[in-house]
Amino acid sequence: MPATLALFVFPVLMAYAASSDLLTMKIANWLVLLLTAAYFVLALLAGLPLEQIGTSVAAAAIVFAIAFAFFAFGWIGGGDAKLVSATTLWIGFGLMLQYLVYAALLGGGLTLLILALRRYPLPPPLAGTPWIDRLHDPKSGVPYGITLAIAALLVYPETGIFLRFIG
Repeated sequence: MPATLALFVFPVLMAYAASSDLLTMKIANWLVLLLTAAYFVLALLAGLPLEQIGTSVAAAAIVFAIAFAFFAFGWIGGGDAKLVSATTLWIGFGLMLQYLVYAALLGGGLTLLILALRRYPLPPPLAGTPWIDRLHDPKSGVPYGITLAIAALLVYPETGIFLRFIG
């Protein structure tokens, strides 16, 4: 039973991050901290070697440095920078490139879709809904938390923590 619950922690938190970013264009600091803390608790419960945990921390630190630079240039939001780093902790060094490629491809697709839809007026039944209006606003950003979450969920079944609890 604890293993089953542990397997759902990451997907539930990622789904929350995606929906929060979609609806509010914000990813809460408490969510990123919870993701980070949950990783360490579950990694230790799963019996992951300290060396593997250390390489995951190093991968997350590298991604954070790059994501922070992207944030400084205004290319992504601060919540996205923190989320991609905390997610990389779970994904680990071995799957980091795969995760980041998925996130980039999905993010590019989402961006193109949103930009295309912003060229047309909102249908009357959708206009006036705050989160839809925000998505449609050309001055608003793109909720990359959605694509970060989807990319993470695509690679999660291959992670060390998932495989330890499954097998």
